[in-house]
Amino acid sequence: MVRRRTYNGAMKTQRFRAYMASYQAEHTKLGTKLTHVVGIPLIVLSLPVMVGRWPVGLAMFVLGWILQFIGHRIEGNKPAFFSDPLYLLVGVVWVGQELAGWLRPRGRDGVKPR
Repeated sequence: MVRRRTYNGAMKTQRFRAYMASYQAEHTKLGTKLTHVVGIPLIVLSLPVMVGRWPVGLAMFVLGWILQFIGHRIEGNKPAFFSDPLYLLVGVVWVGQELAGWLRPRGRDGVKPR
């Protein structure tokens, strides 16, 4: 009988934070961030669009991936999902956090509150 390793919530949170920290460390340049903030949503949105209008969805999908690879060329590294496919989902969360950080209002001192 094979026993499955189980993780409690704290370990899952710790693992998720490690993935996010690793992803953030490999996406530091503004050009990379911009290509990912546009490219990742294009890829995600292309999937349901392909159901009804596949040529449009396919174009969105391809453009999104082109932007991803341009971003990694700017950054000078390979996409993280080559080492672990889970980074495909981490990238979606990262984009949400990145956009939220860009939209967060600044205080009077010009610093964004945490």
